[in-house]
This record gives sequence, C-alpha cells and structure tokens, in this order.
Amino acid sequence: MRKVTVRIPKVLIFIVAFLFCGIIIKLFYVALSSNIDGINLKQFVSNRNTKEETIYAKRGNIYSSDGKVLASMVNSYTLIAYLEPSRTTDPNDPQHVIDKEATAKMLNEVLGVDYNHAIKQLNKDAYQVEFNGAKEISETKKNEIEALNMPGIDFIASQKRNYNMGSFASYILGYAKKNDEGEIIGELGIEYAYNKILKGQNGKLTYEADAYGYRLPTAEVMSEEAIPGDEIYLTLDSKIQLFAENVTDTLGKNVKMDWMIFTVMDAKTGAIVASSTYPDFNPNDLSTLENYVNPLVSYPYEPGSVMKVFTWASAIEEGKYDGSTEYLSGSIKVGDYIIKDHIAGGWGTINYDKGFANSSNVAATLISKGLGIDALTKYLNNLGFGSKTGIELFSEDGNDAEANGVINIKGEVGLATASFGQGIMVTPIQILQALTAITNDGTVIKPYVVDKIVNGDNKVIYQGRRTELNKVYSKETVEQMKDLMYEVVYNGSSNGIWKPKTTTMIGKTGTAQIGSKNGYLTGHYDYIQSFAGIFPKEDPQYIIYVAAEKAQTNAGTIAKEVIKAVDNIVSYMGLAKEDDKISDLTINLNNYISSEVNTTVEDLKNKKLKVYTLGSGKYIINQYPLKGMKVLQNSKVFLVSNVSDYKMEDIKGWSVSEVMTYANLLKIKLEIEGSGFATSQSIDVNTLITPDMVLKVSFSK
Repeated sequence: MRKVTVRIPKVLIFIVAFLFCGIIIKLFYVALSSNIDGINLKQFVSNRNTKEETIYAKRGNIYSSDGKVLASMVNSYTLIAYLEPSRTTDPNDPQHVIDKEATAKMLNEVLGVDYNHAIKQLNKDAYQVEFNGAKEISETKKNEIEALNMPGIDFIASQKRNYNMGSFASYILGYAKKNDEGEIIGELGIEYAYNKILKGQNGKLTYEADAYGYRLPTAEVMSEEAIPGDEIYLTLDSKIQLFAENVTDTLGKNVKMDWMIFTVMDAKTGAIVASSTYPDFNPNDLSTLENYVNPLVSYPYEPGSVMKVFTWASAIEEGKYDGSTEYLSGSIKVGDYIIKDHIAGGWGTINYDKGFANSSNVAATLISKGLGIDALTKYLNNLGFGSKTGIELFSEDGNDAEANGVINIKGEVGLATASFGQGIMVTPIQILQALTAITNDGTVIKPYVVDKIVNGDNKVIYQGRRTELNKVYSKETVEQMKDLMYEVVYNGSSNGIWKPKTTTMIGKTGTAQIGSKNGYLTGHYDYIQSFAGIFPKEDPQYIIYVAAEKAQTNAGTIAKEVIKAVDNIVSYMGLAKEDDKISDLTINLNNYISSEVNTTVEDLKNKKLKVYTLGSGKYIINQYPLKGMKVLQNSKVFLVSNVSDYKMEDIKGWSVSEVMTYANLLKIKLEIEGSGFATSQSIDVNTLITPDMVLKVSFSK
C-alpha cells in the first residue's frame, strides 16, 4: 500500500497557531479583567444571580400633646402622560394622549404646569413623559384630574411627608424631604433631631434577576419587612400654639420688623407648650423657607432690662439689697461712660423697689456694684446663661443649632451694663429656663419639647419629664421677686399695658439696643423689645417670653396681642380669677354627655353661648369644650348627638382653633390655608358629611 503524504501549507499552520495564541490570550484577559466589552463581569454575575430592592419604612407621625397630627405620611402622585399610540387597541377607549393641546391646557390650569413646557414634553418621541410641577400631587388634586377623563394621563404612586397644619410650629417641627435615593430624611427641627427614630428600619426584597437586573419569571422572592418609625408626641398644646401663632401672624402682617418670637412654657415642668416665630415657613412648600435658624435657640442677642430680674434676685439672695433704700435716678457716671435711665432726668430720688418697677438702669448699676463681677457671673451661669440648655432642636446642616450665648463681664462698665442686659448675649430659651427659678422656689428647670415617644407596639419608650438643675435662689428671694415683678405690670412705667383681664400676671419688660461692628445702632426702631411674664402670680402655671427686633411700633401694640393670647390661655385652661369682673361673663361647663339635646341646647343658649349640634339624635355622646372648662359668653359650644347625620355649618368667620375643633368632631380631614378667620370653605353649607370628605378652609386676618 502506497503511503500518502499530506502537506499542510506553512501559512495555514501559522494562521492556526496565531488564532490559538489569541484564544489563550483572551482567556487570560477574561480571567484577569473585571470589564469585557464595556460590561462589568462582577456586576453581570451579581445581577444574574440576585438583586435587592429597598422597602422604605413608614416614617413615624409627629403629634401635639393633645393628639393632633402635625406631621404624617400621605399618598403622593407623579403625573405621567403616555404618548405611544400602540397602547390604544380600542379607538373608543384611547390609552394614550390624543389631544396634546387640550392636555397641555389642563396641566396648566389644574397644576400650573407651564403650557409651552407641557407641549414640548407631549411632542417628544417617547413612550411616556413627566412634567415639571406635576410631582408630589395630593390625593385631592389627583381625583380632580381623574374626573377630567383625559386620555393617556396616569399617575405613579408614592408617599411624601405632609404637615397637616401648614406653618404651624414650623421651626419646632422642622421638615423632612426625599433624598436622591428616594428616602425621606429630616433636615431641620424635630424631624432632624429624631430622624433615626422617626424613619424606622428599611426592609428589602431579594430575588434572582437576569443580566440586566430584571426579575426572572420563576424567581423566588425573599422579603425582609420594613419596621415603621416610632411616633413622637411633642409638648406643644395645639390650642395654645394657635393662640401664639395668632400673635406673631397678626403683628408680622401689620408691623414691619426683622423677626419675632413668642413662646409659652409650663412653669412647673419646663415643657414648651407653644412657640411661634415671625417669619415662619410652610414645611409643605420649602420655597417659603428663607432662614434655617430658629430664633428660640439660635439667636444670641443683648436682652435688655429683662435681665434685671436676675440682677435684683441675686442681690437679694446675697443679702445686699434693701428695697426701701433711696438713690438719685436719672444718670450715673461709670468710668468714662454716663449710664442713663430710659426717662430723661429719671424720677428724682426714689427707692430701689420703685427703681425696679420703673426699670431704672441707674438702680441696676448701683446694685451690681454691690454684687461685684464674680457674684453676678456666678448667678448668671447657675441660671444657665452662657451654656446650651440641651433642648431637642437641631439645625439644617446637622450641627447643634443651639447657641451658647456669652457671659463675659469685664471691668466696672461691663458689670454695670450686664446688670441691665447689655454687653452680654443670651437666647430666648435661656431666658425661659432662668425664669423657672422664679416659678419653682429658686430651682432652675430644664426646658424640653418632646413629651413622649411611642413604638409600633404602642409602648412608651421615652417619657419627657421635669428635670431639676441648679438651686439658685431661696424661696424667700423668689417671693420678694414676685412682688417686685407685680409692681412692673400693675404700677410701673409700663402703664399697665401688660395687665391681662382674666388673671394676675407678673413680669419684666426689656428694650435693648442692637450691637453692630461700629457700636450700637441708633435708628428710631433699632431695638429689641421684649417682655417676660409669669401667670397666675399666686400659683404660676405658665411663663411667656416675647421678643421682636426692629419692630416699627410701640410696646403697646405688641402687648395688646400678647395679652389677648394670655387671656385666651387662661380661659382655655380654666385659670380665670374668681374675683375678677370677667367671672360674671364666664360659664363653667358641666358634663352634658347622655343628656337630651333639646334641653341642653336651651340651657346653654340661656347662658348666652352659641351652640352647634352635630347630628339629629336625641342624646349627646360628645361635647367640646369638656366638663369643667370655663368659657366666656358668646363662645361656641359643640354637642355631638347619637345620630351621625352631620350637616356642614357655615364656618366663615370662625377662628382656626374653632374650625379645627369642628373638623375633629366631624372626624374628617382638614386642610387649612392662611391664618386669622375663615373666609371660604370647600364643603357647602347643609351638605351631609361623609368620612371620606376633606374640608379645605382659607383664613385671612
């Protein structure tokens, strides 16, 4: 058999060898490289095997101490428009946008979306589009749009943080918003300070996915449930907060000023029951937020004569005060400076008790000289000035928002000016804290704003409470100071403008110059006007502090609004003096639950009260105000009957608090806009109320 020899061309051998080497090199490259043809292999494999989706936990609600929801999670929607014609299979039931101009017009009229922007989006070559100004739409607005039956319009559901009462206590609450990952994060106030507690613990979904991250049809899904955030109850009383808001709203609207703060504190416990600020902001609309700083804790300033309370008290405690001793008021030379009283020439020769009532700077200077720098500094420090109180409020940038203030008294001039609140820096919250020494027999009480924290099992995991700090003054010193502060309000140079109608209030006024780089400002309104008050004198329940910078008005205008709030608080809390003339106009409410409607209504009307009956039932099952509360004649009383066929009242002219009470008794959602008194309502008078209704009310002053 003949042997056959096959000759392989050298070129072919070379090509095969070259290709083989190329394959070997490629294998090494694949083995060693993390990216092939623009694809991250590790990510490819990871995606091919598993994928995780975050399940965001429901953020906890924030409540007032009386149970009003101040911050909650609500459904939110993003409007989308489908443009792809293939979505429509039945011409009689179009599933994509047919009339682009009509759709753009609707978006403009209902949502305020720019018409030209809408047309541009609707003319895109895309399956679906979104629009500027058509995100975070409320449930109510979504229903309004759906009722228009516009083809191709749909919504993507999500949730957002909602502040049920708008600008109500905005600097206390702060705000929370979505970050780039879609998680809602607190950035100011309580929302920031307690973000970790409120946000809860996120869950996740884990499943097998293809190379592009899409879930495989047969994939098993592993679920790790999200744990909702805890709920926070603040010390704020919603009614008292509304009284405070009315003060700053009214004055802010009618008086030009830089800023204003009005805060009400429980005199026994240190709980902040109300704190309003001008200007404020609406956490639902962050375009209204111009300043991230809360004046209550973050504005250190020279407080003026309010500090005389502590100068006098410290001298009394040191045994270096005799109120009957006389001195010559008007002016006094200290070093190279002349210190003057606010009344030109003073009041002649008067005693130190009268000097306090008249807010004499000369008296304060002489008293501080007897005290000395070390003693006055010691007392001010023990009262908490120059240090943070530690109240639960934080700033937008994540830093502790509370200012320390400055107590650094130097020289005889510095001692003199510190005695009447100049040359030192304090914050409103420090003044409130220091005043607790006058309401607690000389012991300073720490202020706080979180009443309790409740977890998902409805268990209280934190309870705010009275916290005693330093014992600074004796009870005898405090009683003497109460008498001196009484004279300020009733017989001093304030001419009785701070005198309430319904209670006995003691206090101290303050008018401080405003410092600048070149000394003190000298304009006619370049002052911080303030007042610190305590009521009732006999058994202090509340401390108030109001301060306004560069308010272009007199103290009387400010006092009028503050006193109105004090009288409202006294009436609301049933603190009115029995021997006051106002008692003739005050009615002490009984328990009307289970009583017959007709006889109760007749009885209350005979007492000159305005009675509103909810439902047509024969018997009363709920009432407001409650048993034991005192109300003035012509006040509104609400009676809920045992038949729930509630019909809408004409609420125009009602106050915010009255409308809130009414909506709460109807058990319907309330949306308010503005402040003052109701001018319009979304539900017509005599309309039968159903639980799904939302009452939208506009207010104006």
